[in-house]
Amino acid sequence: MRVNYIGPLCRGMKHPALEGYDLSQFAPTCFLVEVSEEAGVEGTLIEGDLLVVDEGKVVQHADLVILEREGQHQVFSSHRIGGGFRAIPFFGREGFSIKQSEVRGVVVSQARRYAF
Repeated sequence: MRVNYIGPLCRGMKHPALEGYDLSQFAPTCFLVEVSEEAGVEGTLIEGDLLVVDEGKVVQHADLVILEREGQHQVFSSHRIGGGFRAIPFFGREGFSIKQSEVRGVVVSQARRYAF
């Protein structure tokens, strides 16, 4: 699913979903993306969620990862197979092999603007 790049994570950043977050707990290699409307409002990721992404973190099994595909930033779940990884989409398409060098970053935190 598509995510929209917001920018580097820095102290003093204002966004309703970040209220109460101590932004100093995150590495300087972190940036923010917002989940697009195609996510809908059900599931683990919903429209408007903010994801803190660390571009310095190494991919592990079952991480949420950000890849650039078809000119867009997209979020996938990682699945370790032997010495490699597959990117598994959220919406029923078949996964594909990825290398660490293709990963823009690993999601390290999720913030939701509204609690349902």
